[in-house]
Amino acid sequence: MASLINRKLTGLVAATFTPLTAQGEPNLPVIGPYVDYLVEKQGVLNVFVNGTTGEGVSLCTEERKRLTEEWCRRGKGKLNQVIVHVGCYSLKDSQELARHAAEAGADGIAVIAPSFFKSATADGIRRFLQEIAAEAPTLPFYYYHIPAVTGLSLRARDVLEGIDALIPTFRGLKFSGSDLMDFGQCVSYAKPHWSLLYGVDEQLLAALSMGADGAVGSTFNYLGPLVSGLLTAYGKGDVSQARTLQLQMQEFLCPAVKQGFDVAMNKQLMSTLSGLPLGPPRLPLLPCPAQLTLSVAERIQQVSREHRS
Repeated sequence: MASLINRKLTGLVAATFTPLTAQGEPNLPVIGPYVDYLVEKQGVLNVFVNGTTGEGVSLCTEERKRLTEEWCRRGKGKLNQVIVHVGCYSLKDSQELARHAAEAGADGIAVIAPSFFKSATADGIRRFLQEIAAEAPTLPFYYYHIPAVTGLSLRARDVLEGIDALIPTFRGLKFSGSDLMDFGQCVSYAKPHWSLLYGVDEQLLAALSMGADGAVGSTFNYLGPLVSGLLTAYGKGDVSQARTLQLQMQEFLCPAVKQGFDVAMNKQLMSTLSGLPLGPPRLPLLPCPAQLTLSVAERIQQVSREHRS
């Protein structure tokens, strides 16, 4: 227990896609090659499974369990940490997934705030998180803050107030929001053993300057070397080089966003760039037109070549 609880999560964490068959069922045999691709081609050794990028809330509980088991099994001895998102609309389902993640060998769990029946207070969210964390008392626990998806107006900093007294295993925050004042206040309040991980890839450098310990992102699935270079440059105090790499990321992200850079496009991009058969998104998301994906993929490949040169 102590070894897991005391392992601080830093650096890059890939928010993984969920491989699906053409019929929309989890395609578990792809996960082994996926792990190898992340480690060998991208240099990314941590993953965040069944989150937004993984379409977690569109999967049933049993599907999420099978995916968790496969990521933990395939990642053993290759990945440093497998963090499993267990948040659901249902408290009971979240608790079940938390227990299962511990049994499956996950290195930590994370929970998003419910987004249908929303809590009007930070205390409501803390109590929801507390009930889930208690079901996996050996695992580090992270709060997943993503207001653009949940529609919650509550600041992450308010949720963190006194949370360590309620959740002894609390170890940090995945902050996927653009409010850097709120993020900075989270950094100011954080305990030394917490990990403050930023989740908006295109402005990672700004979050690093505010004190982020690392980042969780979807583009790290195929831009691992570039973003690792950004982290290395910033860590060495070479802000100019870090800025250059951040702007390179933005060069492809800006036009991609204008063309509808959602989970569907992102998933197709990953399939195109990696060669992994990740399949379609799950309904109601629709596949991205192939030509549109190819045009964005070509730009990413150009950016990657420029980085290597």
